[in-house]
Amino acid sequence: MSEKADILVLGATGYTGRLITRYLVAHPQWPQFTLAIGARSTQKLGKLVEDLNLPSSVKLVHVDVTRPLEVEAAVRVARVVINTVGPYWLWGTPVVRSCVRHGVHYVDLTGETAWAKQIITEFDYFATKTGSIIVPSCGFDSIPSDISAHLANKTLKSIGSSLTGEYLNLGASTSAFSFYGGISGGTIASAMTAIERVPRRVVKQSRLPYVLSPYVGLAPRFRLLYSLPVPGSKTIKGGIFVMGAGNRALVQRTFGLLEMQNRGKADEKKYGPDFCYDEFQATSGTLSAWFLTTALIVGFTALLIKPLRLIAKKFLPQSGDGPSDEFMQKGFFGVTNVTTSTSTPPVNVKTVIKGKGDPGYLLTAIMISESALCFLLPPVSETSTSTSRPRNNNIHALPALAQEGGILTPMTAFGDVLIQRLEETGRFEFSSSILVDDGAKKLV
Repeated sequence: MSEKADILVLGATGYTGRLITRYLVAHPQWPQFTLAIGARSTQKLGKLVEDLNLPSSVKLVHVDVTRPLEVEAAVRVARVVINTVGPYWLWGTPVVRSCVRHGVHYVDLTGETAWAKQIITEFDYFATKTGSIIVPSCGFDSIPSDISAHLANKTLKSIGSSLTGEYLNLGASTSAFSFYGGISGGTIASAMTAIERVPRRVVKQSRLPYVLSPYVGLAPRFRLLYSLPVPGSKTIKGGIFVMGAGNRALVQRTFGLLEMQNRGKADEKKYGPDFCYDEFQATSGTLSAWFLTTALIVGFTALLIKPLRLIAKKFLPQSGDGPSDEFMQKGFFGVTNVTTSTSTPPVNVKTVIKGKGDPGYLLTAIMISESALCFLLPPVSETSTSTSRPRNNNIHALPALAQEGGILTPMTAFGDVLIQRLEETGRFEFSSSILVDDGAKKLV
């Protein structure tokens, strides 16, 4: 490979890697970027080319992530790496190290907070020196959560600036998730690795508030059951969300990075020092919330017992397994976030995000692909219809923190550029409104 590929998909022959590859080669901007796909098995790569009828312009890269020299060779010839090879605690660090060393940008799908903490500690400063932008958690973990707080802040800042001339800061911010989708062997493998391979002290540390953030803010109190009042609407009930801890940690990092930027100065991007984020899984009522929370606690406790874990492994999806295309089309997710300002009187904002398709796989493939394209090209609606490929570099259009490099979050790296990209796919809807007793005034 003499010329650099714009995007390299690592783990392309895996379940999610195949979905990403399929999405990218069917993308409206496909003529404007080049693609390479990497995997450990050349035979499986060939089969993927055949199954997806990939064009000859797609470059094939043999790479085993357990071999540092092969990782180095693969990363050096890419501008952006999409890494789907998990569990990341086992296989992710060498890829990040190589990207940082060579100034290559990177996105992944991790929901592993312990690993995210590890790479922040080891590579964040180094990445600011090489200009590498590393963005973990660019799928259902944790883009919807990050966007919900970002849009709430944008709405509050807009109303405050227009009415009082001052920015309104965020206080309590809570997201309620509803969703329908499947599960893959890769997700199971990551969960098992967290139980079996990550040291207990590291797991314990990863559960601390603001573990990923450079700035410590307010933490929500622990709850088994949730009740989210929505002014002018029905109160949302729910229980513990299995992805809640990881999503919360990432949103807290967004808050911390923004708080450290231009520290001590008012800024429309900052959430404010009293920001406190939490999230939960919505249910039909209090009883079903109890059942959800109880089932999660009992289920995770059982997995800590080795004999029970070994039995469970036999019945859970294996590596490469995942929901069918037909099933994924029936999936969906919805997020309702209510955020309250710290002003007197307080102002409430309701932010809603909707996605059509299996959130963990079909929509995750879209989210990470569009994240990668943020580095290279403006959104589809802003791109010329010419099929000639420009020199792909869209960094100048991204938020200020992206200009500095480092280990960022989806909103600090991509911001509104990603939201616009997702909306233009036709799979996502976003709205954010000021709540009043007699309805909502839409602002965003």
